[in-house]
Amino acid sequence: MTTTISIKPNELGTAVITMSFTDEDDVAVTPTSLQWQLMKPDGTVVNDRKFVDNSFTALAGEATVVLSGDDLAMFGASDSGRRVFSIQGVYDSTAGSGLPIKDEAVFMIQQLLGQTDQ
Repeated sequence: MTTTISIKPNELGTAVITMSFTDEDDVAVTPTSLQWQLMKPDGTVVNDRKFVDNSFTALAGEATVVLSGDDLAMFGASDSGRRVFSIQGVYDSTAGSGLPIKDEAVFMIQQLLGQTDQ
């Protein structure tokens, strides 16, 4: 399973994460279930964005999640802005049914001069 993510969000701004899903044969698949989570590198969940609260749907092999405002906040001078976006779910393919999706991507929030840290 290959997952692609590409974002460069500004602090307290908006970021649209678009994901596409393919199976072991590089054929587009539509997951039967998906959840996402947002964390700092130390495992702290950001803005209550936990797997259990964040289900979403993929259509035609693609899914979109919008992060905005407090999702992209910086937490004081020691915050590097590094975030981990994780997904989990299930898909079916010719290799079987109910196959797990587990993936994550790291991105950096661009701190903006003049924004108020939280």
